[in-house]
Amino acid sequence: MHLEPAPATFSKDNPFPARLTENRLLNRPGSAKDTRHFVVDLGDSGLTYKAGDSLGVFPTNHPDLVAEVLQRLHATGDEPVNPAMLKLMAPIPLREALTRRLALAGPTKKILETLAASTPDPTEKEKIAGLLAPEAKEQLAAYLAEREYVDLLAEFPHARLSPQVFVDHLRKLMPRLYSIASSGKVHPTQVHLTVAVVRYETNGRPRHGVCSTFLADRAAVNETPVPVFVSHSHFAPPADGARDVIMVGPGTGVAPFRAFMQERVATGATGRNWLFFGDQRRATDFLYEEEWLAWQQQGKLARLDVAFSRDQAEKIYVQDRMRQAGAELWAWLQGGACFYVCGDAKRMAKDVDAALHEIIAQHGGMDAAAATEYVKQLKKDHRYMRDVY
Repeated sequence: MHLEPAPATFSKDNPFPARLTENRLLNRPGSAKDTRHFVVDLGDSGLTYKAGDSLGVFPTNHPDLVAEVLQRLHATGDEPVNPAMLKLMAPIPLREALTRRLALAGPTKKILETLAASTPDPTEKEKIAGLLAPEAKEQLAAYLAEREYVDLLAEFPHARLSPQVFVDHLRKLMPRLYSIASSGKVHPTQVHLTVAVVRYETNGRPRHGVCSTFLADRAAVNETPVPVFVSHSHFAPPADGARDVIMVGPGTGVAPFRAFMQERVATGATGRNWLFFGDQRRATDFLYEEEWLAWQQQGKLARLDVAFSRDQAEKIYVQDRMRQAGAELWAWLQGGACFYVCGDAKRMAKDVDAALHEIIAQHGGMDAAAATEYVKQLKKDHRYMRDVY
């Protein structure tokens, strides 16, 4: 009797080596941003996803950065190491650890203590002592925030750290989660992602978002394996297709709502759809503009409210558009609509939440306490859901 081998189940602990089949710039020329549309081929992985889920991606560190760290450690990269954080059964080569397994950003106070103990140079010792002084807490935090591990190796060149001592300070290189921008009902073997490529400068050095630049610059289309897994989420379109949905997704926060729309159109959902989208400039930064306008023309997107902050003298954001449409937004909520927010947690989600409370108080004729209770009930009923990061 011949037994078929059970299919491998891919997960965070056993990611699937996917391939990118598309890497397309979404911004038009003249934009200050670099936002990409990626298509990840799930092939025969057996991985499935729902609208609202995220894709976990394991990146590799930039080879130039790894090369510089090796050079500053006076190492070849072949040295066997067993990094404390990884709890490995057997050592791996230093280059492998620095490329695929460990994070090279986010240095801690501990590495400075180790450098101080490892340098014979009095000037270096003195500089570190100043940073580690009890009264220099804020100065130390600001100093570390501007630096990666390579900067510290460059600043204290007389310190001699063995590869093992160095890697024991590093944290694991973690996967990054991206909201999926497609519906599994429409694209069962593909995942679409909407990714802002992170590039900036600190301490006079160019920095690169590890995963966003891995996808944008280093993962060759149809060639480089991109290890992925699906992260399931409670963030999902309503099970009842007759429900209206209000979606607030500025910038790359629009990703899951593209998935919601694909899904609701594919399943013939009868509820109305309303999108609030915002970014810097309409001419260059209206992500998936053709798709939203087509859905609007077909009557699938009932309302589209956009806020382009730099297209006029005063900055206009999605929460301002919500307030302008407050009466109708309140009417939709009263009619049972679900309210979704995706994107930046630090500012946008807070501002949107404040606007929602104001709209409910104003148009529902409630005081602040009653509006707060109303919002709490929306959350309990899974009618106010957030995917913020």
